[in-house]
Amino acid sequence: MKISTRGRYAFRMMIDLAQHYNEGFIALKDISARQNISKKYLEQIIPFFNRSNLLLANKGHMGGYQLARHPGEITVREILESAEGSLTPVSCMDNIPNRCENADNCIALPVYQGLNKVILDYLNGITLSDVINQKNDSCEYYI
Repeated sequence: MKISTRGRYAFRMMIDLAQHYNEGFIALKDISARQNISKKYLEQIIPFFNRSNLLLANKGHMGGYQLARHPGEITVREILESAEGSLTPVSCMDNIPNRCENADNCIALPVYQGLNKVILDYLNGITLSDVINQKNDSCEYYI
């Protein structure tokens, strides 16, 4: 699994919103300046979060974005799946049930399924609160 620029920037944007959770709606220009990500790029990420119901938007003078739920209720998996789509290690696992003609006889499939379980369990176990609260601790999460 390789996380794209969109996934990394989406994660940074959500971390920024978590760090400013109690400040109400945050303007995209402020996130852009703090994260050194172009506002245009962030604008392209917003629709992915809107489809996943992870953000609230407010238009107007005091407009901006805020998390739809408390940072402790949003997992890294949700964020990355919103931005990246499937996180499966091989494309044949993107469909349930697996439509690969070789799935029943594939000796490698259990390895990929195990890897997928480890990845998803790991990412499900980390919330935005965990990320922002660990900045002064060691940056290690254990599987």
